[in-house]
Amino acid sequence: MNKLTEDFDAAPDGRAARWEAHRTARHQELLKLARKAVHKLGPQVSMEDIANHAKTSKPVYYRYFGDKDGLRQALGAMVINDFRRRVISAGLAKDDEASALHAMVTAYLELAANSPNLYFFVTATPPEAVLNGTAGAKFTEDESAGALNDFFEEVTGLISERITRLYASNASSAAINLWPRAALGMVRAAGEQWLRQPPSEQKPSLEELAEELTGWLAYGIAATTKA
Repeated sequence: MNKLTEDFDAAPDGRAARWEAHRTARHQELLKLARKAVHKLGPQVSMEDIANHAKTSKPVYYRYFGDKDGLRQALGAMVINDFRRRVISAGLAKDDEASALHAMVTAYLELAANSPNLYFFVTATPPEAVLNGTAGAKFTEDESAGALNDFFEEVTGLISERITRLYASNASSAAINLWPRAALGMVRAAGEQWLRQPPSEQKPSLEELAEELTGWLAYGIAATTKA
């Protein structure tokens, strides 16, 4: 093959690569703009509002994401993977088991509280689907469900390891294997109820809630309510 032919054959591949890079960059840009729109306008924001906030048109978003649920899935995968990195890193950074649980709970609450609108938009997967481990199977086309289930699976493994060390004498109990998923369900339910509460003197601070939840997880509610 001569040089001219080689250049001719390589040109279409080069254009295709540049076009694919452009699409990927544009996809990420639209996701970031949608993230800002949801943060500002709320979890029930429409595609039209998202497009207007991004200073583009609805057809652009439909072209890249198909529909609003497609956008939610893509944005959910992005945000939940950020949760995953931050929460897991917080847990791994602590050697003490109770401190690791506290760090993970705190990181989870901080990320959710940073943007409740975004949190509720991307965690639209039913809690029961995540907690019983069917999210990835039931919603095979849903990126956010898969990311959320992967996140919960990894956190479950880390919590299981930590709680086994904390209560080594009872680690052989069959029921203890159910605890990590149940613990995640409690943290998620308590955190979401807390996010929805309007500010008041009765509403605990993030630090107070993290402290209480960690105590419930590690020692039980009876131990944390003793004088």
